[in-house]
Amino acid sequence: MGPQDITHLHLLLNHVPTIGTVVGLGLFLMSFVRRSEHLKHVSLEVLYLIALATLPAYISGLAAQATILDRPDVSAEAIMAHHDAALVSFIFIEITGFVAWLGLWQYRRIERMSGWVTPAIFVLGLVTFAMVSGAATIGGEIRHPEIKIEESAIAPAGVIPAKAVAEFVTTNPWVWPAAEALHFLGLSLLFGVLFTVNLRLMGGLRSVDYAALHKLLPWAMLGFGVNLVTGMLFTIAAADQYISNPPFMWKVAFMMVAGANLLYLTVYDRLWELKAGQEPVFIDRAVAMSAVAVWIGVIYAGRMLPFLGNAF
Repeated sequence: MGPQDITHLHLLLNHVPTIGTVVGLGLFLMSFVRRSEHLKHVSLEVLYLIALATLPAYISGLAAQATILDRPDVSAEAIMAHHDAALVSFIFIEITGFVAWLGLWQYRRIERMSGWVTPAIFVLGLVTFAMVSGAATIGGEIRHPEIKIEESAIAPAGVIPAKAVAEFVTTNPWVWPAAEALHFLGLSLLFGVLFTVNLRLMGGLRSVDYAALHKLLPWAMLGFGVNLVTGMLFTIAAADQYISNPPFMWKVAFMMVAGANLLYLTVYDRLWELKAGQEPVFIDRAVAMSAVAVWIGVIYAGRMLPFLGNAF
């Protein structure tokens, strides 16, 4: 998949963060109107899944930027403003997705969420909607050259300009190796926890209740967060190296599936009811084995970045 193909993918995905945030936040607010705990859970699951889907939307946007940056009919200032706005939007969407997942995890364990989760989701949802709306507005003006982009229509750069992030990573010799070390530690923590939990579903660790392993999942999410932050530092600093590298796109695809598996492990009722000595059903075994295979795929694709494709 080359940059042109990834650009087309961005055209398919670029509305997902905006529409998904509206749907997730709308369901969340509707759950209070209808006093429905089920609807609240669905809204949190939607916000988490949108956080996952925003990763390929942002990554494909880097390819789209590289494709059109030198076109004379497109404002370079608008492109960079869109990039900055998209980065800030991405950060808020991921934070919202994390808080949504934490609420789901808490409810699964203690049948309620911490008091701060609901107002946090509400505030983060509103801020995220404002951010993605601004990014989408600039993106729409870039997408349609028949619309003349006025200076006043270009949103100011985000509070974390992408160019400043790239310069921070590339001009400080300690940042990249430190991020590499954290990336490895985060992946080790993430894979270790998820392998252990999925091992129970594959028929191992039969003397342990699934609920006892469920309490480990926040450590997996911590590892996922460390990997996401450090991985984005690499991607922003050397975008041209990553978007032209097929294994990187494989890794992103594997991560989407693996992230969905984390949600499955968090909320699925049948898993929670698996007691010590009980055998998991076939479908849960199959899902667990597939999840481990996907995480091995993530690791393999990451290690192959320097060896396959034309990058690095």
